[in-house]
Amino acid sequence: MTVLPPIRPARDADSEPLAALIAACFAEYPDCHFLWEEFPELRRPASAFAAKGGQLWVVDAPGGGIAGSLGVTPVAEQNAVELTKLYADPAFRGTGLAQALFAEALAFAEAGGFADIMLWSDTRFARGHRFYEKLGFRRWPGERYLADVSASWEIHFRKPLRGAA
Repeated sequence: MTVLPPIRPARDADSEPLAALIAACFAEYPDCHFLWEEFPELRRPASAFAAKGGQLWVVDAPGGGIAGSLGVTPVAEQNAVELTKLYADPAFRGTGLAQALFAEALAFAEAGGFADIMLWSDTRFARGHRFYEKLGFRRWPGERYLADVSASWEIHFRKPLRGAA
């Protein structure tokens, strides 16, 4: 059994290591590129999520850097929270790290009385899609084009929450 490093709230000082994690994950896919200009929230990640009423969590990698991350932001007009910045270093995939991060987001959503958790995911991230479906997410109608450097198309996933107000 793998002992996971503790999950902690992100700090603004996590900017560089968080960007490095995301860039490394993007590099696993053809024509998927990380540009700072497309992620201004990463300059001060904790502040950016807090300003939207959300939370960003990270797990420090034992040798330095960040092993995983997950953010959640309320989307009041949909009575939902949106998951973003769900990334795991390849060395930590399959260890329960992403499930532990998701449990933080689920607790946040349930405490807020939200009806759904939703997310958008790049069409290239098939491994992530299988993970989301394993957690009970279902593909939702609609796609969106980001017009970013990677020419990303994203698909929508949602998970209803039991006992939501």
